[in-house]
Amino acid sequence: MVEQKTLRDRRIEQNLGLVHTCAGRFRGRGVEYDDLVQAGCVGLCKAADGFDASRGFAFSTYAVPMILGEIRRLFRDGGSIKVGRTLKDRARALLRTQQEIALELGREPTVGELAQRCGTDASETAFLLGAALPTVSLTAEDDAQNRQIDVPVPPPDAQIEDRVSLQAAIDSLAPDERKLIELRFFCGWTQTKAAEQLGISQVQVSRKEKRILAKMRQALQSE
Repeated sequence: MVEQKTLRDRRIEQNLGLVHTCAGRFRGRGVEYDDLVQAGCVGLCKAADGFDASRGFAFSTYAVPMILGEIRRLFRDGGSIKVGRTLKDRARALLRTQQEIALELGREPTVGELAQRCGTDASETAFLLGAALPTVSLTAEDDAQNRQIDVPVPPPDAQIEDRVSLQAAIDSLAPDERKLIELRFFCGWTQTKAAEQLGISQVQVSRKEKRILAKMRQALQSE
């Protein structure tokens, strides 16, 4: 049960970028971007709860339609998500903790690190961070009232396609290869620490990592 919960939280944390990518498709349509992100996070959490890996689909492939569905629901329901006072208070406390960790580490903490410090799961932490975001209009006008503020973003469809392709390449790896990639690039472990976990030498990790990355690169280029 604990392992399953950890896998769910990891899926949410690793795919938060999908929420921003999907939300970007609806910029300038009358709903604030922060509200779009909050709705997208709801969809991401639902996707993590309902995902069945045995069906053979990558999680990102399953999650994108659910994220988009929650964002579209926001438009059908008529606009902004209202954030209650209790939720705002919790979000402010979370931001204070985030600042404390940033001072300790010399960098911004990940969602996982913040969740661990606060004793919450990744999905709840991500939701609170979304609730803490200030409201900024992307359709504001200047003094002459004749200009719309546009925030440049990469084409969202291309980003989604890239993430889906990358996930497919990772899913095609053998279990031990996926484990190495997970430890090195998702957990941020050094080659030495990964070697200790896998029971092999640092040199073997280095060689194996190069071989796996070349294999993934070839798979992505052949698509």
